[in-house]
Amino acid sequence: MQKKEASMIDPLPRFRRLVSISVAALLAAFTGLGATAQTWDFYGGDAGGSRFSQLSEINRDNVKDLELAWTYRTGAVDENPRLKMFIDFQATPILLPPEAGGHLIVCTPFTKVIALDPATGEERWTFEPKFSKVPLAGRFKCRGLTQWRDAKAQADARCATRLFLPLPDLRLLAIDARDGTLCPDFGTDGVVDVKPLVKAMEPHKGVSGTQLLSPAGLVRDTVVVTTTSNKFKSASSVNGAIRGFDARTGKLRWTFDPLVRVATDGIEPTPQHVGGGNVWSMTSADPERDLLFLPTASPAPNFWGEHRPGDNRYANSIVALRGSTGEVVWHFQVVHHDVWDRDMPSQPIVVDIRRDGETIPAVIQLSKSGMVFAFHRETGEPLFPIEERPVPTDGIPGDRLSPTQPFTVKPPPLVRQGLSPDDAWGFTFFDREVCRQKIAALRHGSMYEPPTTQGTAIYPQIGGGSNWGGGAFDPQRNLLITPVSQIPYYVRLVPNAEIDPQTGKLPQAGAPMQVPGFIGGTPYGVEQGPIMSPFFSPCTAPPWNKLVAVDMAAGEIKWEIPFGVLDKLMPVPIPLNWGVPSAGGPIITAGGLIFIGATADARFRAYDIDTGEELWQFRMPTSAMATPMTYAAGGRQYVVIAAGGHSWYYPDGVDDYLLAYALPD
Repeated sequence: MQKKEASMIDPLPRFRRLVSISVAALLAAFTGLGATAQTWDFYGGDAGGSRFSQLSEINRDNVKDLELAWTYRTGAVDENPRLKMFIDFQATPILLPPEAGGHLIVCTPFTKVIALDPATGEERWTFEPKFSKVPLAGRFKCRGLTQWRDAKAQADARCATRLFLPLPDLRLLAIDARDGTLCPDFGTDGVVDVKPLVKAMEPHKGVSGTQLLSPAGLVRDTVVVTTTSNKFKSASSVNGAIRGFDARTGKLRWTFDPLVRVATDGIEPTPQHVGGGNVWSMTSADPERDLLFLPTASPAPNFWGEHRPGDNRYANSIVALRGSTGEVVWHFQVVHHDVWDRDMPSQPIVVDIRRDGETIPAVIQLSKSGMVFAFHRETGEPLFPIEERPVPTDGIPGDRLSPTQPFTVKPPPLVRQGLSPDDAWGFTFFDREVCRQKIAALRHGSMYEPPTTQGTAIYPQIGGGSNWGGGAFDPQRNLLITPVSQIPYYVRLVPNAEIDPQTGKLPQAGAPMQVPGFIGGTPYGVEQGPIMSPFFSPCTAPPWNKLVAVDMAAGEIKWEIPFGVLDKLMPVPIPLNWGVPSAGGPIITAGGLIFIGATADARFRAYDIDTGEELWQFRMPTSAMATPMTYAAGGRQYVVIAAGGHSWYYPDGVDDYLLAYALPD
């Protein structure tokens, strides 16, 4: 399935690249970055998810010459054609050090692990776990694996470096990084079955709708797994507990329930039958301080909270845990008593921010609301003021909403917040008026208008603002780079008597742009989707997606640009750069570049980090709704991205390409 390398033109002197990469390695040695200068060790580049690389062979002067170096096809789509509508290839590869084989490691949506030669894309080995391919909890995806070097093992010992692979059927596997075989000393023959632990907390519930989908977290020698479930489908979704295991043996070390079950310090407890509060995104870590950072989701269900009174502490929060014990060090709740599906969607970014001559150990949390929250990562003290502001509370009778919500003073919101009929937009007077009427028919106003049976405008939409693609941070410039979406959305709570008893139980019922679906255990179902014009464009003015640079020392937006061209999404291919749906995130390199795919227009782009100017663009065979990575191999810098379309945003382009780019040889 691996294709041969593309032909190259305009050769550059080889020694020039070697010198550039060697300088990057020396710089890394003096800045404490170590192997991360030439490799990409974790999903987010490093344990803290900064997505910054010291490599600079590819830079602003020569990125225009970047070419496709090799292509690999995983075969996941051809091997599972009946499941194509449930497949999302969102993986970010990692690169192993030479002593662990030096492989480029990637996983398919069905968690098949593939080891490639990083310089050629040639397949070295594969590992394919067996599990039932039934899309019970949504879509199939694997965003990446986690590597761990056992400091107590000899370098040539079996499983001295192991790969942790969470499976949809609630198993955690440990694989020898060299050859792709299971590690017999981990759990039972390389497998820890998490399902009995989940069942023990949910003895009266089925757990088939719960999966392990995100890359495992890692703090020193503790490997951490988090769960994903269909919490919008049931008021008693499965508990969202986070678990830490011994990375050598697989023995359970601790369990953290993100929902407080016992009344303490005036906190209203969440009933035991209420689930959610889970982490479906990626965790990050500060190994030096033994800290694990969790971006938690809302309790179940997403849009109705009568049965879970109070703020639901630790849900919708960034939570700092002690990695070795699971105890809470600090937390900050971004949304109180969430009924808007405003989970913490992205990996917390662990970085050092230089401000007023001081270096601050920080952690940054992006949000679906478009607000950027930054904290001192040791204490949880906000780096910029955060205000509690009054919000509406007159939602569904019986649901006691919080009278205030947190708002950042700095940085300013990255997207517009709140919606009124005056915000309606269209290509013509006709479609603008249709949009105005659609918004006027909904409950509208602030960002925190509660869901109702009338229907409520949700702006920003439930997909963000920011989403799982998250951001990248340049430590030299104190710049945060992130894509953000601003598409108008609505949610309507539908009384059960108004829902078709047959279609309301379908797996896709209640999902965006689908028929209304029941919310189990409640008097309501849900209908949701974007607010669109008759011409299939969003009912608010463009840009509908942006790429934004934020100065995290000053708390100010440095620049923002529209992100994505309409030519592949409109009935008529209009080449307007007004922003399109996206999923995936950016990376930054010391060459002064931002690399990002993410958009549904099937383009891979490089931008000047100082200005936002687009310097390079490559039209891919399908959209790359994943986050890229970069590394050096054989004296050459590569940038790699998974291009697989998206089952929602780009369903016609679902595929299985892994694309590697480099300068001409």
